[in-house]
Amino acid sequence: MKRTTISLIAVATALAAVTGVASLTAPDGSEGGPAPTAARLPVERSSMLCPAPGTSELAETRYISYTPAGAKGGGAARDSAGGEATAAELRASASVLADTDDKSKDDKAKKDDQAKKDEKDEKAEPGKSPGGKPVVSVKEPGKPVAADADGGDAPALVGTATGALAPGWTTQQTTSVSAGDGRGLLGVSCTAPDTDFWFPGASLAEKRQDYLHLTNPDDASAVADIELYGKDGKLKSTLGDGVTIPPGAAVPVLLSTLTTDKAEDITVHVATRTGRVGAVVRAAHATEGSDWLAASGDPAGTVVLPGVPADATAVELVAFAPGDDDAALKIQLAGPTGTITPAGHETLRVKSGMTARLDLDDLTKGEAASLLLSPAEGGGPVPVVAALRVVRGKGEKKETAFIPAAGPVGERATVADNHSRGSLLSITAPGKAAEVEVVASAGTEAGTRVVKKYTVKSRTTLTITSPVPEGLKGAYAVTVRTLSGGPVHASRLLEIPEDDIPMFTVQNLLDDRGTVSVPEARQDLSVLDD
Repeated sequence: MKRTTISLIAVATALAAVTGVASLTAPDGSEGGPAPTAARLPVERSSMLCPAPGTSELAETRYISYTPAGAKGGGAARDSAGGEATAAELRASASVLADTDDKSKDDKAKKDDQAKKDEKDEKAEPGKSPGGKPVVSVKEPGKPVAADADGGDAPALVGTATGALAPGWTTQQTTSVSAGDGRGLLGVSCTAPDTDFWFPGASLAEKRQDYLHLTNPDDASAVADIELYGKDGKLKSTLGDGVTIPPGAAVPVLLSTLTTDKAEDITVHVATRTGRVGAVVRAAHATEGSDWLAASGDPAGTVVLPGVPADATAVELVAFAPGDDDAALKIQLAGPTGTITPAGHETLRVKSGMTARLDLDDLTKGEAASLLLSPAEGGGPVPVVAALRVVRGKGEKKETAFIPAAGPVGERATVADNHSRGSLLSITAPGKAAEVEVVASAGTEAGTRVVKKYTVKSRTTLTITSPVPEGLKGAYAVTVRTLSGGPVHASRLLEIPEDDIPMFTVQNLLDDRGTVSVPEARQDLSVLDD
């Protein structure tokens, strides 16, 4: 008989390499001694999905993709075997195979014919365009790359990063639409696939046209259920049950086709029965611009919505309690010098299973700040999800963006597509004070990275112009690292005005989960081979 030994560390490392999110918990040591010490190791594989930018022929879309340099800096990426690693690449997904807004049977027939052709191509090479060329490809940590796509035919993108390019890989998709109902600056940080999403802040109102974009990165179909919740509870709909997203494909769902209700404010819940998807809502207002609504952070008793602009002319809070209990929330505003309770907007009651809205008007009054929601006095923590709809400008020059509740930055978080002007970074410490490091990467065309440190005082929001790389040409990425103190939450506001309209978009900086916890080997797992 031949004895083969597999160590616990090997198993954990293999899991990390395959999933990018592996974590093992060792035995408690009751029989085998103290629990092993866990080490943090870089993930070796990351997946990413970017939604289709939209249908406007006036759309101009830019992708900026980036992997932060490790502690030892950049250099050519290597795989675990010592060779050159495959580049982090995003490729065109399969063509849209389902569209809830077909205008004629002829159009639908054409789409079906194209879908069959694309599906055939996908079976040979899932996630790739017929030419097989990546839309955007990162070659080296620490150096962002750019790609452009114009018009309304740009597809959703599906991608994977491996080896040294996987930890912290991020991509920003920014679309500018200069006119029409979809006018606006639409920005979104491309997301990792998941199985559960909450979107408070969507709408079925006549002046809104909200599409839920679902993208499947895998080579098997995914099936998702879509639930809509208004101010009185769950809305009647059967069309959202069992939506199929074919392998490597993207499916936009016009939310107003799922129900006859015209609710002004709703919460959308997406949960997959099988597979995993990327999900984001494209929200367009007839007169107040458009932007992407990203998913809220996980339901929590205390949430942070970072980076409300100083010149916001209207702020709307939408919250939802997914559990069995009602939530009584205290509302506070963390500004540059401390935390206040906005007069007339001290609390919000959110009934279980119902969407609640509160108009906060011009909340910030000239000072950028972050909104803090916590249990009201005398109440216990009840998990909620939340988002802000923020309007800048007046009259016919209004523009809209969304700020969903954000989890903490954690060890490290990155946002790409920053410019020499118009990039503002907001960092909030809702508890203890914290020290953070902000790294401005090299530019896509030229520039040398810049590193600065900041202290964020307890229960304040620090808003700064993003540091700019020396000799910058092109766009760049900003990485925030938590060095000490309490947790921080952060967002980036990107402004690109056009025709006196303050076009802007806001993205949260979320923990990139670039490392996984792997316990020290204390025990062998053995198998016997004949």
